Amino acid sequence: MPVQLLPETPSQTAGPYVHIGLALEAAGNAPREQEIWNEMARPGAPGEHILLLGHVYDGNGHLIRDAFLECWQANHEGVYDSAFDLEKPFNCFGRTATTDVGEWTIKTVKPGVVKNASGVAMAAHVNVALFARGINIHLQTRLYFDDEPEANAVDPVLNLIEQPHRRESLIARRCTVDGQLAYRFDIHVQGEAETVFFDF
Repeated sequence: MPVQLLPETPSQTAGPYVHIGLALEAAGNAPREQEIWNEMARPGAPGEHILLLGHVYDGNGHLIRDAFLECWQANHEGVYDSAFDLEKPFNCFGRTATTDVGEWTIKTVKPGVVKNASGVAMAAHVNVALFARGINIHLQTRLYFDDEPEANAVDPVLNLIEQPHRRESLIARRCTVDGQLAYRFDIHVQGEAETVFFDF
């Protein structure tokens, strides 16, 4: 009997309904009792507490209001802890989503220095994965801090980017929000200001 080859399943993007399944509050629904969300650092967590926030833009410069982001980072001592527990004061992993006004937020602590596989120190950073309509495979990028210029200048990942002006797309800008230390990081999916994305 001849082997019948099945046709390839069509690809599907993450949106436009990602909020309904993964960001209930952003979709206007009640949250689950046990929810991995945007409070990576609770009030008792050690380290410098910061707020990360930003917008996500499409190639035409329009806000993407239903994007979903996952962030993971080292703690304030530069240590990754893969054991997630909502009762812990700090978890290295968190999720957030853009709202109706197109803004996302994460409550965390500023990460410490981590060494790469070769033992080279990397500048403080947060890893970010972006899911949104029109994107078949999530996009991966990094958020660095503009008040770490010396560390950023020698960071081995930032220096993989050949054009120095493109490195600026990964730098979050220090600011304050309601008196709290914050860093603004806008993500551009396409266009002249496109954020650098990585394949790792």
